[in-house]
Amino acid sequence: MVWVTEFLLSIPGRFVPFLRWIGELRDRDTLKADILAGITVALVLVPQSMAYAQLAGLPPYVGLYASFLPPIVAAFFGSSRQLATGPVAVVSLMTAAALGPLASSNPDGYLAYAMILAILVGLFQMSLGLLRLGVVVDLLSHPVVVGFTNAGALIIATSQLGKLFGVTAPQAEHHYETVYNTILAALDHTHGPTLLMGIVAIAIMLLLKRYYPKVPSVLAAVVVTTLASWLLDFEAGGGGVVGSIPQGLPSITIPVFDFEVVKQLITSAVIISLIGFMEAIAIAKAMAAQTRQRLDTNQELVGQGISNLVSGLFTGYPVSGSFSRSAVNINAGAKTGFSSIVTGIVVGITLLFLTPLLYHLPTATLGAVIILAVINLIKATPVIHAWKAQPQDGVVSVITFALTLYLAPHLEGGILTGVVLSLLLFVIRTMRPRVAVLSRYKDGSMRDISVHPLPTSDTISLLRFDGSLYFANAGYFENKILKEVASKPKLRYIVVDASGINHIDATGEEVLHHLAERLKATGIELVFAGMKKQFMDVIRRTRLIEFMQEDHFFSGVQKALDYVWDSLGDEYDRTKCPLYRES
Repeated sequence: MVWVTEFLLSIPGRFVPFLRWIGELRDRDTLKADILAGITVALVLVPQSMAYAQLAGLPPYVGLYASFLPPIVAAFFGSSRQLATGPVAVVSLMTAAALGPLASSNPDGYLAYAMILAILVGLFQMSLGLLRLGVVVDLLSHPVVVGFTNAGALIIATSQLGKLFGVTAPQAEHHYETVYNTILAALDHTHGPTLLMGIVAIAIMLLLKRYYPKVPSVLAAVVVTTLASWLLDFEAGGGGVVGSIPQGLPSITIPVFDFEVVKQLITSAVIISLIGFMEAIAIAKAMAAQTRQRLDTNQELVGQGISNLVSGLFTGYPVSGSFSRSAVNINAGAKTGFSSIVTGIVVGITLLFLTPLLYHLPTATLGAVIILAVINLIKATPVIHAWKAQPQDGVVSVITFALTLYLAPHLEGGILTGVVLSLLLFVIRTMRPRVAVLSRYKDGSMRDISVHPLPTSDTISLLRFDGSLYFANAGYFENKILKEVASKPKLRYIVVDASGINHIDATGEEVLHHLAERLKATGIELVFAGMKKQFMDVIRRTRLIEFMQEDHFFSGVQKALDYVWDSLGDEYDRTKCPLYRES
């Protein structure tokens, strides 16, 4: 059996990453800490998952189904030891937005659509992870995510007003119109007991979090309001309650895949995959920095993908890593992924034996749980910070925020606009990189003459190009060189400090070739210094180095200048050159 163990341990970590921590459970203290942390997270997850399921437009029990196996699977196949996976607010909101148009034509198929959506999300995330394409997530820039998250939090919070006031309002084309209708309904038809129940739930959670932070505030609010609902016969008085929840564990169910449905859901599935994973990986990275554990982005994509796939196959809906529950998990002392396995087991026990106790849970309490869970997501500081770092990023964040709010419940419009704007602004910035004309500063370094007024040589020009040389800016580079040539009739050499060129494409190489040829015809030599490997690889493959001659490429600027001065000979006094420095 020893060889079997050795074989398993030799399998790459991305297939069985749990082997890295499962042996640590032999330590009794680690096992005890994980069990306590898992139970603590479950006490928060059970009511939260039911609330988030309702936010997604699904029955509360679906949230419990999505909280049973997905946390266990994510723990086995993910790389983060403390990430708590399950239903989360933003993904639930996006699920509702994705399924809304389909539900209008077939309300009975809503749950099946949610399952298909989870499976699509899972397949996409798994594919990215297995193909090592986690870098795709970086297309969602931080300003876009910040703008979307702030808007999403506002949308989520305002969507719960009806539950809090005990009113229903007609759904409008836009979310802000629905909120307006809800406020009008609340002004005339607020159900007093429901509003009171919601206020009591909010008060309990806020007070416990402030004065007794170790007490599970969400669970306390659920227990108190459920008991009050049962004792006061809240349902008979018109109050909304969760009602009957199917008892037992979910069984595997493969939904019928309709091509038209899949076609309508695929865009939403991709966006949910990326947004959900960004939320998961952000908290996972923060915890990994704290615990100094290794985190593999691609492996985490695989873990999240499999958990979504399992959620869809067992009557659940899309899930992700949770900020709040992960914080609870690590603060409760979780050491390994076993804590999440314990969480899933506790949810399973709840489904088997405790669902009758949840019958009288007021829906106003679930609304209060959601509101307090997302209110912390509304933050202006990151937007202001982005604005200070780069005003264009601040604009992207604000536009994403405003468009998401305006277009809701069609959330994909806001975030796609943000992504396109981010990419467009990036391309625009790289189209005009800084081209600095350099000269020798008094301390011996080379400085930009636009910042430090310094004399320059009429015979030798030294320029630095601060950016990759590719199709969008190659013409700009050429124009800058030719402008320098036109300004100096006696120019004989142009030395390009290429230390800032990280990449060169076919267009960039072609421009260099024609530029060198054109300058040579006018008696000017083009010399490069400080090139990087990727730059040299391109000019060697294209044989440009043979055309320009290998002795025109130097590892440093000083060596390039020495070559130029030696080539000019005695006719040029290097000691009087503004670029000269005494040895």
